[in-house]
Amino acid sequence: MRIHKEKIDLESKTQIEFMDITDKVQEIVDHSGVREGQVLVYVPHTTMGIAINHNEPMLVQDFMRIMYKLVPVDDHYSHDLFELRRESGSDGRSNGHSHCKSILLGNSETIPVEKGKLLLTEHQSIFAVEFDGSRKRDIFIQVIGL
Repeated sequence: MRIHKEKIDLESKTQIEFMDITDKVQEIVDHSGVREGQVLVYVPHTTMGIAINHNEPMLVQDFMRIMYKLVPVDDHYSHDLFELRRESGSDGRSNGHSHCKSILLGNSETIPVEKGKLLLTEHQSIFAVEFDGSRKRDIFIQVIGL
């Protein structure tokens, strides 16, 4: 069994951004030499998520609209009350909404690998979804298999 890990470096440009990383993940699978197994796509950030869906521009707009509707930016989030927070190291962003959006998606997806290829349909893409941009981000890809 092989285990291969690589990191993808991204930089988001907007507050909410759906970044298609499918080709980058496939390149890492190619480098891994794994022909049969699975790949884990994991984001170690609490204001970002991973999703698999169709990369069609109007649909991506719908995804963004529904996120704004479900978790509005201008709602009252306890996280944003910095004067009540006792933790150190805060970057000062009022980003409670970003954390809440992120928990709806989750921070990882696992995709099967068959014959060295991601087992995705032609209508599926892997998105790194930024909810607190613009930022530099890391995404970890771990390929496991034979």
